[in-house]
Amino acid sequence: MKERLLGKTPEELSILAQTASLPAFTGKQMAKWLYQKRERDLDSMTDISKAGRERLSEKYEVGQARPVDVAISSDGTKKYLFPVDGDSSNAVEAVMIPEADRKTLCVSSQAGCKMGCRFCMTGRQGFHGNLSSADILSQFFAIDEAGELTNAVFMGMGEPLDNWENVKRAIEVLTAPWGLGWSPKRVTLSTIGVLPKLRQYLDESKCHLAVSLHNPFPEERLEFMPVEKNWPIKDVVALLKQYDFSGQRRVSFEYTLFEGWNDSPRHADALLSLLRGLECRVNLIRFHRIPDFSYSPAAEGKMELFRDRLSSGGLTSTIRASRGEDIFAACGLLAGKNKSR
Repeated sequence: MKERLLGKTPEELSILAQTASLPAFTGKQMAKWLYQKRERDLDSMTDISKAGRERLSEKYEVGQARPVDVAISSDGTKKYLFPVDGDSSNAVEAVMIPEADRKTLCVSSQAGCKMGCRFCMTGRQGFHGNLSSADILSQFFAIDEAGELTNAVFMGMGEPLDNWENVKRAIEVLTAPWGLGWSPKRVTLSTIGVLPKLRQYLDESKCHLAVSLHNPFPEERLEFMPVEKNWPIKDVVALLKQYDFSGQRRVSFEYTLFEGWNDSPRHADALLSLLRGLECRVNLIRFHRIPDFSYSPAAEGKMELFRDRLSSGGLTSTIRASRGEDIFAACGLLAGKNKSR
């Protein structure tokens, strides 16, 4: 199998170019073809000699994976199905969410997930492997809207911080001047709070952060989120309070509301207490029903009361609009399945 170039830095490309008896500056040329011109074929990199391209092609390929399926929602949301390492039986999904002034890509970082959250379809399927940086970046480069994307959220399948090295490399390509040149403000990473990697993310990246919280009471959170045992939410919040979020970087908390489980005034007050002193916001999310799970979404009126209680306590809170539910593209529904399955 040939080594994939997508995801490599100009310095790494320079080293492999020299192994093919090409000058070191060829690395910068390849980076421009890969990331700015979005080229899919080595043979099209015409400012590299034909003989050089032939030598490179013996060992390397661009490695941009193409989607094998696409579903389109009534609200315009599109869900793309991508093979992993060329294997369409092991697939992940990316969701393109259009709005009036932006197009956001919800990106997957793993096939399946180790974290086992009971209300998430991805978590319930188990873990099938980390995505390479090439597989992550293919989700940006191979969709119809590739040149129109304005924002990225690492909120698809998998826990991004459990695959931090490959996710970090993908973010570098998105934000580096030699890559897509995006501002870090256009990228948000969502995590359930993997403490060993969270500090690295905060120190090594300037992108936004979203934390999946869902219940402020440890014993209740543990019922739905096994991660609470190893990385308690109180420790996650304590770490975040060591950082400054009053400037351009933002931190938000994701809170899915379930009828009778986490939607009471008691929960709202505990959430206010937990987050007091941290510059942040809370995004309230509608639960989308999944098979073999008995809990129901909180009523709309109860979500509004919960939001208003947080807001009156000084915590900015919004109810997030649900997108793509009819194609199983909404929060918690991604499972890496094509339409025929």
